[in-house]
Amino acid sequence: MRTIKPTALAIGAAAMLALPAAIAAERVQVVTSFSILADMVQNVGGEHVEVTSLVGPDGDAHVFSPSPRDARALADADLVVFNGLLFEGWMERLIDSSDYAGPLVTTTDDIDTLDHHGHEHDQAHSHDHDDHGHDHGEHDPHAWQDLAMGQVYVGNILAGLIEADPDNEAAYRENAERYINEIQATDDEIRQLIGEIPASTSVITGHDSFGYFANAYGVRFLSPVGLSTEAEPSAADMARLIDVIREQNVKALFHENMTSPAIINQLSEETGLPVAGTLYADALSAEGEASTYLGMMRHNARTLHDALAEHGNGDHGHDDHGHSH
Repeated sequence: MRTIKPTALAIGAAAMLALPAAIAAERVQVVTSFSILADMVQNVGGEHVEVTSLVGPDGDAHVFSPSPRDARALADADLVVFNGLLFEGWMERLIDSSDYAGPLVTTTDDIDTLDHHGHEHDQAHSHDHDDHGHDHGEHDPHAWQDLAMGQVYVGNILAGLIEADPDNEAAYRENAERYINEIQATDDEIRQLIGEIPASTSVITGHDSFGYFANAYGVRFLSPVGLSTEAEPSAADMARLIDVIREQNVKALFHENMTSPAIINQLSEETGLPVAGTLYADALSAEGEASTYLGMMRHNARTLHDALAEHGNGDHGHDDHGHSH
């Protein structure tokens, strides 16, 4: 009897050592197009998923160029998640070229899209932005900037995970429910912060990515370039923007983490307006508060609030038009 024991122990130990690798291999391999979606998938998938993001934190998904390694990552994936609405036009070409045949999640499915001017998609489109936004079609793809739309994203991700891994449906549903509660709480927090900014205030950011935020929370955003970061504004665009700044009660300029600061710095010099901080539009930060989707949304609301609610508005900062809701 005694001679069997060490062998049994050795087999047990070997099996235990093999366990973490086996668990890792069993995880659902999810590839997302960019960092914000990766964080959402991680929240819904929890311990059952391993998430790879093709465009990492602080990366610009507008101008990303996929490598053969990215095509291989897709070929090995169990689930692929991307935004759609031509936000990452390269993604559809990559899927086609990678022979990926598994479930696909387009997170903007069933979303009430806005056009480039912040109008709901069923209204008449204005096409004077064609020169800037042509590579994005007619819809603004940055729908995650409205947390109500973020909940739709989560629903689409949940359905994709259940399709890829039906065995863990209960866990995914529970995670999604908890995450949606967090999203709703963050939405309330943002409405409170933005509600303290005078309604007539306008702000300027690096590119036109805050349409859904403006539509949901009531701050006016202007930008020197269109919906894609690829376009450089012309001298005439800049001159027009400087006129707009003088006319429209613009209080502050903001950098975006994934666009060049040069344009905003130039506007600051020419108008004397401060650059009041960095907003996160299309990518999470590598570390700190804005390294998660909800942290990024809170950071943006607080940065706007701190720049615009308390100071720089003369003595009418909190009078009766101080609430945008």
